[in-house]
Amino acid sequence: MTKFTVDTLYQMYDEYESVHGKEAYRYVSQILKDAKPLHKKSFAGSDYEQSWISFKGKNLKKLIVYIIKSEVNKLGLEIVNGNTLERKREDNLSEELASVKRNLLIDYGEFGYHLPDVDIVIYKLDSYKVIAILSSKVTLRERIAQSGYWKLKLSAQKLTKHIKFYFVTPDEDGVFASKSHVKKARAIVEVDLDGSYVLSEEAIEESDRVKPFGEFVDDLMEIIS
Repeated sequence: MTKFTVDTLYQMYDEYESVHGKEAYRYVSQILKDAKPLHKKSFAGSDYEQSWISFKGKNLKKLIVYIIKSEVNKLGLEIVNGNTLERKREDNLSEELASVKRNLLIDYGEFGYHLPDVDIVIYKLDSYKVIAILSSKVTLRERIAQSGYWKLKLSAQKLTKHIKFYFVTPDEDGVFASKSHVKKARAIVEVDLDGSYVLSEEAIEESDRVKPFGEFVDDLMEIIS
């Protein structure tokens, strides 16, 4: 039985990109729907739905990195999955990634320094200075309040207060569809985070802090200019 991996998701995204070009990001939810039965065929455990939820969340962030990596690199920046920093001891990281990790640490005084929960990190290649953190979740109900907490902690420190914190989501629960009846999750994005970028076919009601994902790289360019 062939194991279903994130490489298959990349191939599926490439197929959508060949048809939809730069708008392919809008079909991430559909790609994940298409992937589910293929993933299920290679599943051998007893709790498939839990396995799928885990796979979907873990690989959404990898797919986001895949979509924007080349454009981020063209800006002289690098992008890395946050798990790389979280799961490895500093002495097992390259000098580059060890420096990036140190530039993210939160000072808890007598309780030491700790890495915030980060899904995706974007940093400068020449200085390892962290420019932005992306928290990627399928829906805003997943840990959005924690994202607000980490943004506040980063903002409270001199060495990290410049770091932008964004939420990236397919918004499968439609939180960004309208501003007329604002849900708590959108309020957190609008007030406590630097914004959110949405990978969705569905229309969203945009604001200065809620935009289609296709605008992310242009906004990133403005940050570093």
